[in-house]
Amino acid sequence: MSGVDLVEVGLEEDDVRLDRWFRRHYPGLRHGALEKLLRTGQIRIDGKRAKANSRLVAGQKVRVPPQAAEARPEPSSRPAGPDERDADFIRSLVIYSDEQVIALNKPAGLAVQGGTKTKRHIDAMLDALRFDKKERPRLVHRLDRDTSGVLLLARTAKVAATLGRTFQGRQVRKIYWALVVGSPALDKGRIDLPLGKRPGARGEQMAADSAGKKAVTLYSVLETAGQTAAWLALWPLTGRTHQLRVHCAAIGHPILGDGKYGGEAAFLPGEGLPKQLHLHARELVLPHPSSRGELSIAAELPPHMAQSWKLFGFGRDHKGDPFADVE
Repeated sequence: MSGVDLVEVGLEEDDVRLDRWFRRHYPGLRHGALEKLLRTGQIRIDGKRAKANSRLVAGQKVRVPPQAAEARPEPSSRPAGPDERDADFIRSLVIYSDEQVIALNKPAGLAVQGGTKTKRHIDAMLDALRFDKKERPRLVHRLDRDTSGVLLLARTAKVAATLGRTFQGRQVRKIYWALVVGSPALDKGRIDLPLGKRPGARGEQMAADSAGKKAVTLYSVLETAGQTAAWLALWPLTGRTHQLRVHCAAIGHPILGDGKYGGEAAFLPGEGLPKQLHLHARELVLPHPSSRGELSIAAELPPHMAQSWKLFGFGRDHKGDPFADVE
């Protein structure tokens, strides 16, 4: 049939889902249109019918009909890479790299991906982190704009697929540090509070909802400043939007600077105390995608949190497992 392409799957795309492969190569093709082309057998893998979740194997040939081929962007329409200043900036954030992954210490206030009003973001700068690879690094998880800390990138599509399954399978230990208003009565605990989306004065936001999705957070108090503030380690066992912020506010100890969920109670009086959100993705521990050992990465506090730590006289590190005896 005229206009049909047969596209070979590259080595770096081995084990990638078919729908993700199409999003990468044919970003203009809507999901509904993709499903229709699959349902009618117009998209095939090595001549056989396929599904959106079919896993590709390097060397296979994907039949791409004209409707999908038209959604492939022209080279001139593809986003330009970062300028020299942004390239230097993103490289300065690298805290770990090897042949398969790169880790950044994302600063607070910088979005991971773009939007209608967001032009400068991590995703737009990733071409500067190719180094010796032909492929552009890929995001495998997210951090909120105002949350700082460890952000992991995959250096190839194959590694991205492996890490995607690792994150989905809950094999990842994510430890956050937060400065909260007040001090919890118990030094360690478990917050089990379902969350759902609700409209609010500050736009749509998450809220405690008995009919919502299950959300569980472990917390451990590392240091306190009397009853004024506390340094918490937080471990989200589930990954709901704004989970840590909502859970901390729900127990009466909003994260410092979190006006969206804590209101006025999320701010403390006093000179020199930053008004920014005090939430930091401190540590990420997971199986290395090579299947050889464990990957453990820690990120230093951002400047505004380091300033608050100094004002309250907290240490800048913590030894031992804060969740060793938390159920």
